[in-house]
Amino acid sequence: MQSGLRFDPPLNLLYTPDSLEPVGGCPQRGAGGIMTERVLVVGGAGYIGSVAVSMLLDEGFEVAVFDSLERGHRKALDPRSRFFLGNLHDREGIGRACREFKPAVAMHFSAYALVGESMENPSLYFRNNFAAGINLLDALVEVRARMIVFSSTCATFGVPESLPITEESPQRPTNPYGESKLMFEKALLWYDRLHGLKHACLRYFNAAGATETLGEDHDPETHLIPNVLKVALGRREAVPVFGTDYPTPDGTCIRDYIHIQDLCRAHLKVLGLRESRNYNLGNGEGYSVLQVIETARQVTGHPIPLKKEARRPGDPPVLVGSAARIREELGWRPACPDLRGIVESAWNWHRKHPDGYRDT
Repeated sequence: MQSGLRFDPPLNLLYTPDSLEPVGGCPQRGAGGIMTERVLVVGGAGYIGSVAVSMLLDEGFEVAVFDSLERGHRKALDPRSRFFLGNLHDREGIGRACREFKPAVAMHFSAYALVGESMENPSLYFRNNFAAGINLLDALVEVRARMIVFSSTCATFGVPESLPITEESPQRPTNPYGESKLMFEKALLWYDRLHGLKHACLRYFNAAGATETLGEDHDPETHLIPNVLKVALGRREAVPVFGTDYPTPDGTCIRDYIHIQDLCRAHLKVLGLRESRNYNLGNGEGYSVLQVIETARQVTGHPIPLKKEARRPGDPPVLVGSAARIREELGWRPACPDLRGIVESAWNWHRKHPDGYRDT
């Protein structure tokens, strides 16, 4: 069910992160004109958060990470950042971190994100992704932070009525994971209206790829590309393909993939917003399961056998998001939109780290 609240005001930029030139008033600036705003990255030891931390530091921001390390990795932490070990369920812990660091902005990546797990244990997802997040919002209000960038998901849309999915598409989640993210989006609307805490919600499907030093290491791993590469590394015998009779060109599901660095650049792009805004992210072009497998075969030189399985309940044939709004308003465009480049970057990292962060 859609919320009756919508908050899409005219775009009003505080500054533009690419040039770091002010548009109107701007935060404190350090040597060389570089922004010195303090950014708290919640979940900064995870796959996406760790890359965002690295980019923020490279741009001259002062960064602190708040992470429980439950599903993140200490070895993914950037030594240039300050680290607070803590859990968002601990209201005093996140409050203390905010009072000590005094962030102007928070980036929120901390969430459970397994659809199957959410169907088995919805309480876990509503408590972690929604209720614990309220502690973060209250802590930010207390220190008068100006903004939160929320790493949301296109799972808030459920099964789309039309493609590609736009920001105006109805939000009707089909699982507790998507519902928990949508609930937090709704809370953000009220914290803006009542407390003036601005937000940017970024919704996307499949983050993929790697940087030279940071990659994807989940336990359990449910994402297609790393699981395909595990076969090439000899860690799995075959890739399961769930459904080969979908109404798509090759009969397998089509999904939108976005390179991890392009995704994090979008998170930096929205830092200049004066008002709250929602954006969908993606390449605008999906790839089928068989296309991903074939691309991985070409990149790795491995045959990568597959095993056909029955469809999984609730898997839509095609999910592709439109990034037209953020492209038109902020000039964001994927620098690595092609599937081969995404897979190559992931393969390079996994070859160096076949056991993930455990082998570093």
